[in-house]
Amino acid sequence: MSKWAPTASLEMLRHRAEVIQKLRRYFAEANVLEVDTPVLSPWGAPDPAINSFIFKPHADTNVELSGFLQTSPEFAMKRLLAAGSGDIFQLCHAFRAEQSSRYHLPEFTLLEWYRVGFDHHQLMDDVETLVGGILRKLNFTRRPYADIFRADIALDPHTATTTALNAAAESRNIVLGCAASDRSTILDALFADLMLREQSVTEAVFVYDFPVAQAAYARIDPGPPARAQRFELVIGGIEIANGYYEVVDLAELQARLRQENVRRRELGLPEVGPDPLFLAALESGLPSCAGVALGVDRLVMLYLQSHSVAASVSFDPF
Repeated sequence: MSKWAPTASLEMLRHRAEVIQKLRRYFAEANVLEVDTPVLSPWGAPDPAINSFIFKPHADTNVELSGFLQTSPEFAMKRLLAAGSGDIFQLCHAFRAEQSSRYHLPEFTLLEWYRVGFDHHQLMDDVETLVGGILRKLNFTRRPYADIFRADIALDPHTATTTALNAAAESRNIVLGCAASDRSTILDALFADLMLREQSVTEAVFVYDFPVAQAAYARIDPGPPARAQRFELVIGGIEIANGYYEVVDLAELQARLRQENVRRRELGLPEVGPDPLFLAALESGLPSCAGVALGVDRLVMLYLQSHSVAASVSFDPF
């Protein structure tokens, strides 16, 4: 194949277009508004697990502007929710500074949507209807996060000590390096080893009720045990979607952002300041809602039954 040619075949690109049309049709029929927000922002993603691309103009230009390419349109979309938009969705390109691999591209297509008045269980119903309408013959099940750990490594992820989680990781030959003291990183690594592995492509599992250490911007159910009200959809061992019953309290969200920067310092990462416009929108009032981000390239990959996400996009420039 010539180097200039598309990564995917033209037939596959036609099928990709069919999937995109089905996604838009679903939201149109559900009266969910399509929105468009900026890709470039002065503020980056504070999540320690996400690395942003930084934009800086060439030195020869007269433009004094720098910023971050979006890793997600989340903060901008929540500003729209605070302004009274109601249910919204967006199909956009997002960027994360990571190596290309079978399931990852530095530039990828993201579908993100928010439902006002939904909790994470109602949003799982929404995701199931959407994805099940595109990927036929899926067997959907729902499993609490803790059940996966108890079944495979006999640990409760909500109450196990960091020492015990590290020992479980070591027994499974998971190398954590300098992140061995970071509970969220350990849980992520174990979850990937237990759940994100080759499975039947007809098995679609919603994993919900995550440990508090992995709450991100999800509400906390006080329990006991306390649990983060979020979920992931895993199909054939591939994470497809990540959803939250969103925190809407300004003080709580500010505390989460500060904690993310504490973790960034502990991991030797530069701090990322909070987006003041996002915080101002929260202060004005964010409606009770649930939101989810879905990897479109991975969805198309499964639809096409292809081996990697590179076969589901026009070009992989890297």
